Amino acid sequence: MNPHRGAPEDITEAYYRGLMHSVGYRRSDLDKPQIAVVNSWTDVNPGHQPLKELAARVKEGIWAAGGCPSEFGVPAPCDGMAQGPGMHYILPQRDLIAGSIEAMVGAHGFEGLVFLGSCDKILPGMLMAAVRLNLPTLFLTAGAMMPCRIGGKVMTTPDLKEAIGGRSAGKIDQETFLVWQERFCATAGTCSMMGTANTMGCFLEATGLTPFGSSTMLAFDAAKVRQAREVGERICALTRGNRPFRDFFTPASLGNGIRYVSASGGSTNAVLHLMACASLMGLGMTLDDFGRIQASVPVVGKFKPSSGFNLTDFHEAGGVAALMAAVKEQLDLGCEMPLGGKLGDYLSQADAPDGKIIRPASDPLERDGCFAMLKGNLAPDGAVVKKSGVEPGMLRHQGEAVVFDSEEEVRDFLLNRTVKPGSVLVVRYEGPKGGPGMRELSIPAAMLVGMGLHTSVAMVTDGRFSGATRGPCVGHVCPEAWDDGPIAYVQDGDQILIDCAAGRLELLVPEEEMAKRRKKKPRKPDHPAPGVLAAYRNGVGSADKGALWL
Repeated sequence: MNPHRGAPEDITEAYYRGLMHSVGYRRSDLDKPQIAVVNSWTDVNPGHQPLKELAARVKEGIWAAGGCPSEFGVPAPCDGMAQGPGMHYILPQRDLIAGSIEAMVGAHGFEGLVFLGSCDKILPGMLMAAVRLNLPTLFLTAGAMMPCRIGGKVMTTPDLKEAIGGRSAGKIDQETFLVWQERFCATAGTCSMMGTANTMGCFLEATGLTPFGSSTMLAFDAAKVRQAREVGERICALTRGNRPFRDFFTPASLGNGIRYVSASGGSTNAVLHLMACASLMGLGMTLDDFGRIQASVPVVGKFKPSSGFNLTDFHEAGGVAALMAAVKEQLDLGCEMPLGGKLGDYLSQADAPDGKIIRPASDPLERDGCFAMLKGNLAPDGAVVKKSGVEPGMLRHQGEAVVFDSEEEVRDFLLNRTVKPGSVLVVRYEGPKGGPGMRELSIPAAMLVGMGLHTSVAMVTDGRFSGATRGPCVGHVCPEAWDDGPIAYVQDGDQILIDCAAGRLELLVPEEEMAKRRKKKPRKPDHPAPGVLAAYRNGVGSADKGALWL
């Protein structure tokens, strides 16, 4: 309970109460449940711009239910805007967001939490804070961006990234490219694809931490306002009932969420973030464990960029609840939901699979999950690929390595050099420490698609990829090059084998040769780490455990 609530026995409480009075709270307000409304609203991120208005509606619900809301903000960087040098700062902000929330809530003694967020590192940071604080908690996302229609075609943000490669290859003229650039992001809201933002938002739906439909409905849907008020009312009930976060966010519900992510063809970044949560929960989960859980369900839905269906299509087909109902035989239906009832209660009322956007489990798109966890002498501690986004002919690929020590090097190569079909582009020193910041290589990966090379060229990195990435892109290679992982010793011309079905990532170089290479330590490239990035490099953990820092 909040030590500030009720008639203070210690007269020093007058200091706290006096300061709260100065910003407009009455005596009676301070005797109500104190609910933090943690808002990541910003004007410079489309996924978060609607949250200013939604926060006001959440607070209306809290007031109506007899609680006392207090709003504070956290950063909300946009991965799409932070491509290139800015990307160094994106993953570190996940942990900074978690730490700032933990510190603010701990300092002010809030009793319940409502998190308003939408995008790639913000929701995971909030989720990590919720695990640590273990207070009554609910989430609300902004909703999806409206898809853009041009010339009878429906376009979304991943199409624009792939168009960069098309423009570079001369397949798209400059006038068309500029029109697309201006129109593809049609409204505020999260990008209308199954990238990391919507993967994590829908994960929250699957675990009951936000209402079903929260992430997939359009951001300007009136139902979003009603949802916001309902979340505000419900958090007061959870707080009065003293129902902490981990009453609901259990190993079983986490498992349900992982299965949902896999069944929907979600982002590889979810592996990173959910491994971080599992580490914070002390579950001892390994990448192999994660792989077994996600492989227990068929893939029954694929969305942009892995198919032509966007988030609005998904919502109209029944959304998260309908997709979960399609694989309910593999779920724990007895999991208690923070919004009331059991998971099975919700899924019993869900829409049946339409057979096109959401497939029945008897006729899946993939049989054993959307990810492949790879291991081998190139990744002794593991690597991750979204195999459901890979062309069938590239699920097993052997090719000649072309090595780069930064994202900038591979971008320059793709723009100015001829890429040999069959190659494996190895991009190293982009891991959590090496980058620093484990940058996503979404632009180079999208360029490969736009250039038509995703059917013949693979990419392997100790960095990561966007949820919008498709093609044979293997990320999270551990140990990373900065930690003297085997990827640091790859040379141009080496043969590399990627075998998704067998779970293998092998550098086909004799051990005798590798022993010679290891005797001569490679010189690390000059990847500057100013300010906060120096602290990050010195403290961040390995990607196979979630790249935890704070």
